[in-house]
Amino acid sequence: MSNSVVAERYASALFELALQQGLTATIQEELQELKKAFRDNEGLGQLLSSPKLSVAKKKELITDIFKGVNPIVMNTLFVLLDAKRLNEVENVCDEFHQLANDAAGVAEAKVYSTRPLTELETNSISAAFAKKVGKQSLRIENIIDPSLIGGIRLQIGNQIYDSSLSAKLEKLQRELIGS
Repeated sequence: MSNSVVAERYASALFELALQQGLTATIQEELQELKKAFRDNEGLGQLLSSPKLSVAKKKELITDIFKGVNPIVMNTLFVLLDAKRLNEVENVCDEFHQLANDAAGVAEAKVYSTRPLTELETNSISAAFAKKVGKQSLRIENIIDPSLIGGIRLQIGNQIYDSSLSAKLEKLQRELIGS
């Protein structure tokens, strides 16, 4: 999550509007794609912040590049452009994502495992650990890490639950050396 007060304000206003229109999930998905577009294409942000282009030309470019996005997302881009805050796009996306997750009772989690998890395993992990962090469910990103040897390592925010074989071996080694 960003530390930008500006991004929080824009995201909060956008979230309220999306909530009123029942488009929270749709807007959240589009903002993820928008964030990816700005993150993966550095030239896009530079082009849209260039003083050589007029605001009207920048709006025309935004309209062409992001054809088909929800009008709410498009208008948010225009508002950020008019306020000379287009550099906050990624932060606004992050803040909106956090607001939407909080409203839905969802937490983001990274599960490190030695192999891809099955849907059943993912659902079991979500059910077991969501309660521990006071959420209804977890949105899990599975990351393959062969160095774990076996078991899983779960990260939810700044909390880490480590039941990997490598962690257990390290603990055993510390106990044996410490004796």
